[in-house]
Amino acid sequence: MTKHFLLPACCLGLLLAGGCKPDEVEVANELADQIEVETYAGGRLGTTFNASASAYEDPTPAVENAGMTNKFLYGEYFFERTYTQNSEPFKGLGPLYVRSSCIACHPGYGHGKRMERYRADEWGNGYLLVIYNKLNDQYVSCVTGMPQTKAVAPFKAPIDEEGIHISWLPYTDEWGNTFPDGETYSLIYPEVTIDEEAFYVPLDIPYANMGVLLESTIGIYGTGLVDAIPDDSLKAQYIKETQDGILPHGLNPAIWNGSDWAKTYANTGHPLRYTYALSRGPLQDAPGANAIWNITNVTRSTKPKHYMTTIYATTASRDPEVQEKFYDYFPQYRTEAGVEQDIYNYLMGENVPADMSDEDYTNFMIWHRGLAVPAARNLADTTVQRGRKLFREMGCAYCHRPSWKTGEDNFTDPTGFFRDGDSRLPRYPYQTIWPYSDFVQHKLMMKNDIRTGWCRTTPLWGRGLSMVCTGAQDRLHDCRARNVVEAIMWHGSKDSDARYSVEQFRKLSKSDREAVVKFINAI
Repeated sequence: MTKHFLLPACCLGLLLAGGCKPDEVEVANELADQIEVETYAGGRLGTTFNASASAYEDPTPAVENAGMTNKFLYGEYFFERTYTQNSEPFKGLGPLYVRSSCIACHPGYGHGKRMERYRADEWGNGYLLVIYNKLNDQYVSCVTGMPQTKAVAPFKAPIDEEGIHISWLPYTDEWGNTFPDGETYSLIYPEVTIDEEAFYVPLDIPYANMGVLLESTIGIYGTGLVDAIPDDSLKAQYIKETQDGILPHGLNPAIWNGSDWAKTYANTGHPLRYTYALSRGPLQDAPGANAIWNITNVTRSTKPKHYMTTIYATTASRDPEVQEKFYDYFPQYRTEAGVEQDIYNYLMGENVPADMSDEDYTNFMIWHRGLAVPAARNLADTTVQRGRKLFREMGCAYCHRPSWKTGEDNFTDPTGFFRDGDSRLPRYPYQTIWPYSDFVQHKLMMKNDIRTGWCRTTPLWGRGLSMVCTGAQDRLHDCRARNVVEAIMWHGSKDSDARYSVEQFRKLSKSDREAVVKFINAI
């Protein structure tokens, strides 16, 4: 789709009347060019101009150009449909699971919603429980990294959801939640507890040492474009931020040693670029490819085992109630080894039959890699342009880096399922994209912060359509911010990497603060 952008009406009128100076025309032309480039948030190959409730769901032009639209739509089914134990082709749910569908975590394909309680089957609940040892910030090993609260018969859930409690508490910052001009705002944060008796499995640490936090899903559109950013470009960003030396906490030493990677994905040499914790990358073995397995526990040829802990398998195999019913559901696993060993072997087997076919998984990844980014909106608006200028002047664009260039996009797959640059998937070579993230972790030092305190800068593109697409506009890793202003002010702790920007935001007039918000919602 070709878009045409006009000179601002005031200058166009002066030009026609002969009253617009040449330098003013040049400035206006530069503005028009800037607006056109930035409007294509996902580049020419990755942008949709749909701004309706389905804006996050469109295929990219690259998908359409490659004739992959039908496969994209078929792959979409595996994101949207509810999985069961036996219904083809959406079979294989369990034996334990986090959700029975992907869309349950990503309402409208976007960010999860702030929830008052934890129920896996409550629409819009994108929360993952983060259960960790408060003494060392490490995950506990008695439950999976993405803790499961659901099970299919005859098994029992590792955690009883009735024992999970979320409390939303008020927070007052050092400025009394008040701007200098008297306008106020409110801040809240979650505290989460899990009753000790809610655990089916025995805890492997003292209960008093256990901490629980929330992390919400983010929007999944544009993830293929992020994958197309060259590895060396990400490394150059780390080098730049190291050399600048302006961030109070520097960079996460677990990821970056000051001059090179301290950790890469699965020791492949590829930098980590996905999730708040920077735990994933490249996309072909990143959140979506992983989640279609561990969220639903649907097996496939590259994931031929259950998402499971040995502690759970041992506990369930010795449970008389599970033993009594096991063969009713899984008669094919009866052997002379006895019911306890048969249950354990089923749960911990390394070569479980595939529930999802290779063709279906390929279509799912065409869909996942093929989701477009909504175009930026209203960039010619004078208030939006004012907000854009202030966003940069305040320093927000340092961590929320506006644009990147993709490379050849000869992507890789650590699992080996897809070949490098596989023609089965859409590609995005040499695009200018506008995610508004440096894809680096920083510290905001928030009350009841994210585990470890290090959090990847979340891309801002398309978030202004969240209310339209998902029915909510909650932001930050645990949805504590109910709007843009709250999200900004949660960046303002004394030791936060973003402290300077928040101090500058506080100095703005009300109209200028609103301009910044309008800009953020426009991109």
